[in-house]
Amino acid sequence: MKKLRITVEGKAYEVLVETLDATSANAAAPVASTPVSAPVVAPAAPAPKAVVSAGPGVVTCPLAGKVVAVQVKVGDTVTAEQALVTIEAMKMNTYVYAPQAGKVTEVLVKAGDAVEEGAVMVRLG
Repeated sequence: MKKLRITVEGKAYEVLVETLDATSANAAAPVASTPVSAPVVAPAAPAPKAVVSAGPGVVTCPLAGKVVAVQVKVGDTVTAEQALVTIEAMKMNTYVYAPQAGKVTEVLVKAGDAVEEGAVMVRLG
């Protein structure tokens, strides 16, 4: 048995390590570790974001990312569930769809823009 000190994320632990070979493989015993410092406490989970209703006809960004393409322009008539904007996040494209049919009254983003979650991208009238 060897007694070793291992540091994980800045916390040191003393552990007993048993060297196994062909003759001692059947005599394996559980290995216990003794923390040298206080136990690591996981940070509290962040509080969920409040969902704010942007109102009818307002299309918001579902996640932070980069606008890859805008499929509509001011004056276009769109149908419910029509793709309006394509966002790239974590090397995956996400399509943002119209929540209702209507006419595009304002486009607030363009290709290449960085957008945050909840940002207003398109307004429908």
